[in-house]
Amino acid sequence: MIRLLLAEDQAMLRGALAALLGLESDLEVVGAAADGEAAWRDLQRLQPDLLVTDIEMPGLTGLELAQRIQRQQLPVKVVIVTTFARAGFLRRALDAGVCGYLLKDAPAEQLAEALRKVHRGGRAIDPQLALEAWGEADPLNERERQALRLAGEGLSAGEIAQRLNLSQGTVRNYLSEAIGKLGVGNRIEAHRLARQKGWL
Repeated sequence: MIRLLLAEDQAMLRGALAALLGLESDLEVVGAAADGEAAWRDLQRLQPDLLVTDIEMPGLTGLELAQRIQRQQLPVKVVIVTTFARAGFLRRALDAGVCGYLLKDAPAEQLAEALRKVHRGGRAIDPQLALEAWGEADPLNERERQALRLAGEGLSAGEIAQRLNLSQGTVRNYLSEAIGKLGVGNRIEAHRLARQKGWL
């Protein structure tokens, strides 16, 4: 039996995924979390074989969860199921040790088969996205990405500094570096472009 933990912030989708996967005789959904922090707690408590997670969630994103799992060397494989068909997201997911990256519009039986494949030690990546992923490299470093993400939420440099435990000057440097690397005029344009490319 393959034990699954689901992490999805949309309640209806979380329930539908759990119901669909529960129909498979060799898959067991042992938990379903509504945000990244809850998923992290459930991971440690339930010790599933696979984590099936969305990318965009409150608390921790699916990518941040995967990075944390990788850092802590937990014996759980991560499969991302998302609407974000962006090469930048896929590249970051692979760097974080993710074994599967599928789009939410894929058929349900494809998801079940992908989970089995990952459990056996393989990879399951949306083929079209895999081709695109090796196009443009992500120019941002992790701190620039964090600062830009918070700037996109409307936080000031001071608020970002407080949230990231940095000085305002350092935050301004990260933001101006990101703006320069992306070749845009301001932090709003930088946030929009980085999001569009899947780099946030």
